[in-house]
Amino acid sequence: MSLAQPRKPLPEALITALQECFGKRFSRGESVLAQHGRDESVHAPMLPDAVVFAESTEEVAELMRLSYAHAVPVIAYGVGSSVEGHVLAIHGGICVDLSGMKRIVAVHNDDLDAVVEAGVTRLQLNAALRDSGLFFPIDPGADATLGGMAATRASGTNAVRYGTMRENVLGLTVVLADGSIVRTGGRARKSSAGYDLTRLFVGSEGTLGIITELTLRLQPIPEAMSAAVCAFPDVDAAVRTVIQTIQFGIPVARIELLDALTLAAVNRHSKTTLAEAPTLFFEFHGSAAAVEEQAQLVQDIARELGGEDFAWATRNEERSRLWKARHDAYFACLQLKPGARAFPTDVCVPISRLAEAIASTNEDIARVSIPIALFGHVGDGNFHLVVLVDPANPTEMAEAKWINERVVERALAMEGTCTGEHGVGIGKARFLVREHGAAAIRLMHALKDALDPQHCLNPGKILPPIEDCTDS
Repeated sequence: MSLAQPRKPLPEALITALQECFGKRFSRGESVLAQHGRDESVHAPMLPDAVVFAESTEEVAELMRLSYAHAVPVIAYGVGSSVEGHVLAIHGGICVDLSGMKRIVAVHNDDLDAVVEAGVTRLQLNAALRDSGLFFPIDPGADATLGGMAATRASGTNAVRYGTMRENVLGLTVVLADGSIVRTGGRARKSSAGYDLTRLFVGSEGTLGIITELTLRLQPIPEAMSAAVCAFPDVDAAVRTVIQTIQFGIPVARIELLDALTLAAVNRHSKTTLAEAPTLFFEFHGSAAAVEEQAQLVQDIARELGGEDFAWATRNEERSRLWKARHDAYFACLQLKPGARAFPTDVCVPISRLAEAIASTNEDIARVSIPIALFGHVGDGNFHLVVLVDPANPTEMAEAKWINERVVERALAMEGTCTGEHGVGIGKARFLVREHGAAAIRLMHALKDALDPQHCLNPGKILPPIEDCTDS
């Protein structure tokens, strides 16, 4: 798919209407456009023609009504932490920044749910919940907005126990392409009433509607939490520990794998002194007795596979420092090659194929000249590569594209997916026909055409061109 797309200038009538409606919250300033025309991906920046800072669902609806009347693209923006080009304005148009929509509308402690606006970040929500005995468990690492997390169907380190955004979003308020407002789902824990529209919008990356409000499932803060790290002689031993832990049904909260290169970067960046070897990060949640039992079972498995003694972190400060080091791994890896950009990719495979997938990937890594770090949420079969490249170097970019293709093709051959949590955006669209089949992608196009007939909502994302959706 070519990213060089034709643009039309914004109609003067639309500019005037938006200036009247939003005043100083309508901007065409160069620095504002530059901020909203890039994300954390390796893709070249593609700037919108204007940015609107919305503060309510009604304002987003008004923006869509005006833009739809002129067939102008609109791209929703949270904090720009995506890594597959989700927010790039490849057709120009208007970026709607939702970060100002940060009200926590309601917290229902007895029902374990909360209603929040789309611009609330996960850390803001958990800070507000601190005295309630509850927390929101989805933790992708970046302090992303909850609207963006729903739009990309985010997951992260806690997914092995608590699931992804798919399982933790109960309902949504969504603005459609023509400016109409729909509310999906509700606060009931289950429903058989009609189509599951909530799941339709979760993961749609702003291509079917703009999420402005969410009803979220919360969890009680566990009585006891304990974290540990354990180094292994090789990646295979670490991965087999993960597989056995999951297959034995041990309800571990998090299992993260970092390879030796990642550990070296983490130590340098976070001033830690962890062994620079393939390492698993664990966290256990539950009663004190349950946590102790889970930890002992996992230690026994790890010991049989060559894992060294666990280094424990039981105090909150120690656990927070440990997981901050894990979450900073992406930015730590960037320092392995100063000035480089990350070409990140992620896949997810059935847990029984994880060891094979990672072993074959490491064989591919040994064949290229650029530094590549491997880490991931291996408790649910999801791992990441951070491929460090100079985007202006054709050889490095060719190597990065080659290994990305290899990793994805291998995952699909194992009945996995081309992306476990990063989403599709621009970077993974070409793999969707291979993963889902042409008929399924044509159905997705039909949904897009029905909800957004002018293709105003984040055009060019997720779906490959319809002409590519042919049965081979």
